[in-house]
Amino acid sequence: MCGLCGVLGATHWSDSHASPEAFGDGAGGRTRRGERLYRVRLVNEVLQGFALDLSDFQGTSFVVSSRTGRSEMVGDLMAVWPTAEQMIGRKLDPLDPEVVTRLEQAVDARG
Repeated sequence: MCGLCGVLGATHWSDSHASPEAFGDGAGGRTRRGERLYRVRLVNEVLQGFALDLSDFQGTSFVVSSRTGRSEMVGDLMAVWPTAEQMIGRKLDPLDPEVVTRLEQAVDARG
C-alpha cells in the first residue's frame, strides 16, 4: 500500500474485508481492526525469535522495532520481512524449520 492509500484508509487486498469472497469467513467475525491486530500478533510470534517487534500504526501502517530502539515504518505486511532482514542484517525466513519448530513449541507450551 502506498503512503497516500494509507492516509486515505484504503483497504489492502490481503484484508479479508476487502475480498470476503476470496477469504470466506476467515476473519472469524472479527472487525477490520481486530483482524489487523490478530495478524500483528501472529507476525510478532515469528519476529520474537529475531528480537524484533511489530506494532500497528493507527490502522494504516506498521512499525517494525528492534530491542535497541531502531524503528522502521512499513505500509503493509509484505514489507515487514525485507525491513526486518535489513534491521537484523541477515535473511529472515518465517518458514525456516527452526522458526517453525519454535512456533510449534510455543503453541504446545500454551496447551
